[in-house]
Amino acid sequence: MSDVTKMTAEEVNAYMKEHCGFVPRMFKIINTVTPVPGKTFADFYESIFGDGALSKKVKELMFMSGGVGYCSPRCIIHVIPAIEAGATTMEIFEAASVGMILAGFVPGGPGIPYAFEYALKCMDIEAKYRKGEEWEYLPQPKFDRGIY
Repeated sequence: MSDVTKMTAEEVNAYMKEHCGFVPRMFKIINTVTPVPGKTFADFYESIFGDGALSKKVKELMFMSGGVGYCSPRCIIHVIPAIEAGATTMEIFEAASVGMILAGFVPGGPGIPYAFEYALKCMDIEAKYRKGEEWEYLPQPKFDRGIY
């Protein structure tokens, strides 16, 4: 589609799935308002995470591993595009394990016991995603308009 502004939310979500391997939760909402940020982000994402000297799979596993190391629930979501790029269960396990150890060596980092939970969450997401089951990396925020 030449005019991105005419893309529907479904079209830009599909574009993001194709070019990123997943659709970040925030874009599922943003894309219902305008498709431009979603398409732009997908193009940028692909320029960084696409195959190069390192494969897309390795880059996604690196990012997921960093997410474990820093206990970032929004970063461990990269387990999904890693799977889409061909990562095996053992590759995900090993990358998550490296992230867990990283947490013990990051100055001011969270520590290995906390990162262990994130490593397990990666494996939980991986197993559920492969089975086609519902999975969640972080509970959806709940907003109470009455408090504003």
